[in-house]
Amino acid sequence: MTDSLSYGGAEDRTMPAVVYALYLLGIVNGLTVLVGLILAYANRGGAGALARSHYTFLIRTCWLWLAWALIGGLLILVGAPLSLILVGLPIFGLGWLILGLVHVWFAMRAIVGVIHLARDEPYPRPYSWFL
Repeated sequence: MTDSLSYGGAEDRTMPAVVYALYLLGIVNGLTVLVGLILAYANRGGAGALARSHYTFLIRTCWLWLAWALIGGLLILVGAPLSLILVGLPIFGLGWLILGLVHVWFAMRAIVGVIHLARDEPYPRPYSWFL
């Protein structure tokens, strides 16, 4: 009997690769990240161990990215009107810094995930905050 939880080459890696591609496209447009998140949730349940580790990693990456992007966006919204009286300039700048860094972090995680998937490896630390 073939075990679907094996890490061998028999496991389908196409859908995790599609989700990674949607995430990388989403850095530019944002919408495809949400499509990728839906696909990751839809396919995680029936996936083997290799794909499941990538789906878990992708889902966590999306939610962490969204949370930090919202924090950055809120700081920009609060800092913009306050910057008229110069008090909000540090808040405004911090918001843009957070947005920039979280996008770089998101892209790096997606690229590292693609590398692990191309090597036919499960993602080693799907619950980590870093790479």
